[in-house]
Amino acid sequence: MKKFLPPLVMSLLFSHSTLAHNVQLNQPLPAINVNNDGEILFDNAISYKNWHSTSLAGKVRVIQHIAGRSSVKEKNQALIDAIKAANFDRSKYQTTTIINADDAVIATGPFVKSSAEDGKKQNPHSQVVLDQKSAVKNAWNLKEKESFIAVLDKNGKVQFVAEGKLSPEQIQQIIKLVRHLTQ
Repeated sequence: MKKFLPPLVMSLLFSHSTLAHNVQLNQPLPAINVNNDGEILFDNAISYKNWHSTSLAGKVRVIQHIAGRSSVKEKNQALIDAIKAANFDRSKYQTTTIINADDAVIATGPFVKSSAEDGKKQNPHSQVVLDQKSAVKNAWNLKEKESFIAVLDKNGKVQFVAEGKLSPEQIQQIIKLVRHLTQ
């Protein structure tokens, strides 16, 4: 006798799979270039340069991709606070924040850009990327209006990945993982 899954279960399975990111453990992030605006640089003045995901190897990293909305930024502020408190060796570790300005509340684009630039000034050792065209979101198949977190080893391979608000247990897992990877 054949068994069929109820239609609701099937629709949930297929709708989830179409929304799932395409980032895989023990693999590099899918390659993407951000040319509009790109990585924010700060050396007495703000400037921009093209950013390439292939440049992430060399240091252990927490990658945070966020929609350009304060509500999304706040979702994983506890992780950022835990990273700051951990005081990781900057020669071995770097946080990379990618802000999707294309996924901002209508008419807030200039505020998102200014906020990203202020964030770079406050944390010059962190890497901040401003994505005006959803290039990263589209390349990695990320959810709109959401937060995405990945931990990369020094070879640029994904060791942890999650979308949405992290649990306290996940935050501790990330901190322990980064400590282990930076030894």
